[in-house]
Amino acid sequence: MEHKAGFVNILGNPNVGKSTIMNELVGEKISIITSKAQTTRHRIMGIFNGEGFQIIYSDTPGIIRPNYKLHDAMMKFVGRAIADADIILYVTEVGQEPEKNIEYVEKIKKTSIPVILLINKIDLGTQEKVEELYSQWEEILPGAKIIPVSATEKFNLEPVFNKILELLPQSPPYFPKDALTDKPERFFASEIVREKIFVNYHKEIPYSVEVETEEFKEDEDIIRIRAVIHVLRETQKEIIIGNKGADLKKTGTQARVDLEKFFGKKVFLELFVKVSKDWRDKDVKLKGFGYK
Repeated sequence: MEHKAGFVNILGNPNVGKSTIMNELVGEKISIITSKAQTTRHRIMGIFNGEGFQIIYSDTPGIIRPNYKLHDAMMKFVGRAIADADIILYVTEVGQEPEKNIEYVEKIKKTSIPVILLINKIDLGTQEKVEELYSQWEEILPGAKIIPVSATEKFNLEPVFNKILELLPQSPPYFPKDALTDKPERFFASEIVREKIFVNYHKEIPYSVEVETEEFKEDEDIIRIRAVIHVLRETQKEIIIGNKGADLKKTGTQARVDLEKFFGKKVFLELFVKVSKDWRDKDVKLKGFGYK
């Protein structure tokens, strides 16, 4: 029996809904989602298996102009995703003009990789605007299959899946057929805590934070997790902790609830806050956090 398998790499500018789209296509919450831009920092794979096929979706950071070595590492993830894709899922949205970071679209055009272009968040735009963008993208990427969607409303995603399945190359599976992702459990523990920081804190705080899972011990009836929240400055540490530790406790409680849902088991979570000055520009730190 013939089997199809391949890498469907999801690219696009920040905050267009790439993570939401991947989670919907995989059927599980693999990438963290917030309303803030640049939430995704790593390249995260979500694997969808079926009879005779395996689709390896790859969520990537939003395309930005780097200000730190952290951003350089994030854009390297994007570059690799362009290079090793079997299918590119390029995501844009109704509030974004096609000219933004057009150089990456030009890079995609120079490849022979099949492209599916999604105009997301159509529930937030008019039919006239969607039609205008559709025509613009037809001119910019004439070979792409263009599909208007709304990931949050779960609208028009079935044609996306059908087109992916059609374009998927013949190949044996790359991962075991029961695999869901390529990332270890402690990675998701860190990401879930980081998501709550994006939700609960404002301004520069979420962008100044990295979460490191120092300990992940799984017993029969409980998982014990110790995570360190790294910040750039002492003032940020004080903000994360809050008055008498109230803000840190709130973040930890919210994270624990999601961790228990994710792992399907009771979780004991300890959170600590540490000042790691200039971690976004230090190679050793970035390597330790998985960016190198």
